[in-house]
Amino acid sequence: MLKKTIKDKIKTAKGYRVAIVASRYNSRYVNSMLRAAKGELSKSKASVEVLRVPGAFEIPVVASALALRLEKPIDAIICLGVILRGETTHAEHIGKSVTNALMQLQVDHVLPVIHEVLLLENIEQARRRCLDESRNRGLEAAQTAIEMTRVMSKLAT
Repeated sequence: MLKKTIKDKIKTAKGYRVAIVASRYNSRYVNSMLRAAKGELSKSKASVEVLRVPGAFEIPVVASALALRLEKPIDAIICLGVILRGETTHAEHIGKSVTNALMQLQVDHVLPVIHEVLLLENIEQARRRCLDESRNRGLEAAQTAIEMTRVMSKLAT
């Protein structure tokens, strides 16, 4: 069952740098998640950098480059994309590849990588998860990034 996103009291994330890597493919849905994520991060006073990529498959390489970047280090990376199943298994292959790459990146770099690259069955699922303000997964991704930056900063002290 799809649960509503909990709108917690906004916690400050001032001083934290969060990058968002967002796919341009299925832009109607991804753009809605991106707006929600940016809004939540802005309210929390986090610094936000947005990078757009053609599709979901390109998200991990940009996230990896961000994780390795020394000049402007990132405290968390949010990955946003929507993959809709079609008549072939292509969507499943893309979804698994992206998931595996993002998990490995997170573990290798000890860096929160928030995975909201959604593999969905149909347009209705996309509407409910991306366009419905009470269930927007971009909002949830931002809240998770904020929480994880706090957890990771406690481990560093």
